[in-house]
Amino acid sequence: MRSKKLSRYIGDKAFYKMLMVIAVPVMLQNGLTNLVSLLDNIMVGAVGTEQMTGVSIVNQVLFVFNLCIFGGLSGAGIFTAQYYGKNDQQGVRYTFRFKLMLAAFIFAAALIIFSFFGDTLIGLYLHEGSETGDIGATAVYGAEYLAVMLWGLLPFALTQVYASTLRETGETMLPMKAGVIAILVNLCLNYVLIFGHFGLPAMGAKGAAVATVISRYVECLIVIGWTHRNSDHAPFIIGAFKSLRVPAALTGDIFRRGMPLLVNEFLWSAGMAVLTQSYSTRGLAVVAALNISSTISNLFNIIWMAMGTAISIIVGKHLGAGEFEEAEDSCWRILTFSVAGAAVVGVLMFAFAPVFPMLYNTTAEVRDIAAGILRVVAVSGLLHAFNHCSYFTLRSGGKTWVTFLFDSVYLWVISIPMARLLSVNTVWPIILVYAICQFIDIIKSILGYILLKKRVWVNRIV
Repeated sequence: MRSKKLSRYIGDKAFYKMLMVIAVPVMLQNGLTNLVSLLDNIMVGAVGTEQMTGVSIVNQVLFVFNLCIFGGLSGAGIFTAQYYGKNDQQGVRYTFRFKLMLAAFIFAAALIIFSFFGDTLIGLYLHEGSETGDIGATAVYGAEYLAVMLWGLLPFALTQVYASTLRETGETMLPMKAGVIAILVNLCLNYVLIFGHFGLPAMGAKGAAVATVISRYVECLIVIGWTHRNSDHAPFIIGAFKSLRVPAALTGDIFRRGMPLLVNEFLWSAGMAVLTQSYSTRGLAVVAALNISSTISNLFNIIWMAMGTAISIIVGKHLGAGEFEEAEDSCWRILTFSVAGAAVVGVLMFAFAPVFPMLYNTTAEVRDIAAGILRVVAVSGLLHAFNHCSYFTLRSGGKTWVTFLFDSVYLWVISIPMARLLSVNTVWPIILVYAICQFIDIIKSILGYILLKKRVWVNRIV
């Protein structure tokens, strides 16, 4: 028999089976998404470092929109998971309507901003300071890529509304399958459109954008179509469009608990963009290297990234059902699994860090910087895994203002000033600057541990 203390951190076979049922589809989808992103990067990079860098800059800007959608829907998703835990389908239906209206607002705002200020945003990342890259060409490729990618904002937003609700109500396989199909469509079209096969013109970075937009419409149609055809598996969709009514009290609760998440995701994603912009003052080679390293590291980090989704669903369901002890046990078991997974993956990433950048058709300067950054990410992965699970645990209990302080405020008050100070005002190697900015997150890990131990997140909010 295992001791009670050990069982708090290590679950039995039944627990891990339940965890894998939820996490594996998410890991597979994220893994395939990141694998295709890696292949996309390699294909775009094959036609020039400037095109690869232009694409990476635009994706950094679009990342803010993606995270705003994610954060806005996550606020309502806290209520969705807990309504599902108490088998209240009408409550789930209300949260779905709220998500739909909020996503429409975010989409409209993003379309206006990117249409009128896209070139200005791209220009913030273009600096001299390295031997690699043509700034003018990079700006042109980035603008062309952004103009096409704007057509994919709406299907992305709609897909997230439906897919997030399906996951929060226990249906994780369909979003995964739709994502896999979209990924395969994206990969095939990238091969055809970037290089110009089967009689089509070679479009380079613009072709990558066209492929991405088409794949997003494919995914959107699959998810929406399945949901409406399978109302027995997704009962919340029955009558969901008879009106757009959401009770005023629930709307107020979602805004009170959910808006900090939206603000948090906006400030966090914008903060990451500012962080990258700080590093970009060292030249285009650094931007290209960050693009390579982040694409590769995202492929390795799928384990602990999926654990955040698992915590939202498992812990949220227990909290909604009033099963507080089970919620707390699940939190610590998933967190332990996540950190252990990050340790194993980190060893592999560190060992192969010099190999991965060799896949890219770029300069030795870019490859060397990318390899160094990858090794920093490999070692700091344990901190990120712990912080990621801490964030989702606090969020599952409705402590959204705490997560706002824990995540975005920390980034803007600590990480960004540090990156700006070291990047602009020192001549230290960029790898050292990057490492300091990563490992300063140990402060966040300590704060997260204290908050988890104090059980401030153990709440039932519906």
